[in-house]
Amino acid sequence: MTTYGAITSTNDDVSASDSFGIDAEWDDVPPANTFRSPTGTNVAQPTLHESLADRRRDTVQRCTDAAKSAGKRLLFGMTTSLALQSVPIPDDCDLDTAQLHTVSSSDARRTRLSDPSITAHIWQPLTQHPDANVRINQHVYALDLFHTWAQLAHHLTMESLIVLGDAIITAIIRQPKLAQGRDAETIRRELMGFADTLPRFRGKRNCQTTSLLIRAGVDSPTETRERLSLLKHGLPEMVLNHVVSGAAFRSGAAMTLDMAWPEYRVAVEYDGDHHRTNKAQWRRDQEKRDRLRSRDWIIFTATGATLADAGARAELAFHVARALMTRGAEFPFRVLEAPIESVAREARKRAKKSEAAVSDLAV
Repeated sequence: MTTYGAITSTNDDVSASDSFGIDAEWDDVPPANTFRSPTGTNVAQPTLHESLADRRRDTVQRCTDAAKSAGKRLLFGMTTSLALQSVPIPDDCDLDTAQLHTVSSSDARRTRLSDPSITAHIWQPLTQHPDANVRINQHVYALDLFHTWAQLAHHLTMESLIVLGDAIITAIIRQPKLAQGRDAETIRRELMGFADTLPRFRGKRNCQTTSLLIRAGVDSPTETRERLSLLKHGLPEMVLNHVVSGAAFRSGAAMTLDMAWPEYRVAVEYDGDHHRTNKAQWRRDQEKRDRLRSRDWIIFTATGATLADAGARAELAFHVARALMTRGAEFPFRVLEAPIESVAREARKRAKKSEAAVSDLAV
């Protein structure tokens, strides 16, 4: 198991020196994207990175104030840990995200504070992994993201657990001090097996079931939800952030596609709000898609509207499936979305089949 920092004990008597742990501070955030609308007014659409950085700053301040008020260093978990480490919080989490959530290894070590805006939790795996934390500043520590993912498992749907897993990999790889030299695929493999290393906890089975559907290289939670929707309709696994060979922007930068089936030259690009409100981003998107379509790529654009309801998701899935099939792909398309549990079982069967094939070759 990889741990990100080290403190000698948990919440109620944290006593590590300031040199311990990891400072997870992000770089300075660039100004929000702004352009003038046709009416002449300025329209600002913060990117996900900017929104997460703003929330992180607010949460660090709140946690620091709470620790100073308590007169001791505090370890924060649950959704507070996500906010402190710039990870998007799933919308359907059943916890009160306005609360600050502290964590301890046992009830005896729990920090009891009079502040009604702070909720204390027990995470028993800390007894075996007391160094599972990230140093935010001299007053504040955050439960490391692998443990936070497992800790939140029974507060999330199975789909949101996958979304969170994707987002955690992205957050770690964007913070070199957390990545510790690992690439995204290595982090993904470690997260996939992480639940197996822990003693029994609520949500462990869900972690084990969904782990095979977690992927590296996802830029936003909405991209994960779009990917899962396509899989639930029976589409084959896609390549994420596919670098198109021989295709580059005028600047020389390589062209990548959010989700692609390179063998069939079919792709899906997800456009968040800033793709429409940022003029430079919009022009870049058009340059890429025009050039790739001239090379016989079929490119579909997904937006928030295509994820809005089951009908919209099914319509996009149908069009993508049709394009794949016209180019020779064979798979059982499903008109209705299958439960995510079924998709996870299919992924596990494919993994076992692949392992068996590798074993046969070795023999």
